[in-house]
Amino acid sequence: MNRSWRGIAIFVLGGVFGIAFGIAVGFFVFPYVFPPPPAADQLADVERSALVATGTFIHADPNDPVHYGKGRVSVYERTVFLEPDFEVGPGPAFHVYLVAKMSLRSSSDLKDVKFVDLGGLRAFKGSQRYSVPAGVNLKDYQSVIIWCERFGVLISPADLTKAMAAR
Repeated sequence: MNRSWRGIAIFVLGGVFGIAFGIAVGFFVFPYVFPPPPAADQLADVERSALVATGTFIHADPNDPVHYGKGRVSVYERTVFLEPDFEVGPGPAFHVYLVAKMSLRSSSDLKDVKFVDLGGLRAFKGSQRYSVPAGVNLKDYQSVIIWCERFGVLISPADLTKAMAAR
């Protein structure tokens, strides 16, 4: 009798660990094996005329090969535009944030800092546009970041430099 309980316990624990392993592999391997197509949003000429700031996404933690980002971002009066050279390592629940602080380099740097969630990242690569909500004063925001909401992790920050006409 004791032996059968041990067998059942091993079977149940094996199932639990197998499911957990499968979920972890799904989050981190699936996007590499079956990457979504790159985004290819465009901006109208009217939107391009009101450039407020620009920045470049960086790899915040070079010791972390999974969480990286690169490419340019342009901030216009009503739109944040991730340029065609934008790319981040894949993962779950990535969002684009406007943040009121510069030089974010770790997840803890976002603590107690004002930010605006512009929405979920639509693709890991390519140009994308995100509307700036009404009432947001872009002069109060100094960076754009890619943030993983599911795990509370900074993926890639871009410090903003004000455009000449916006100064």
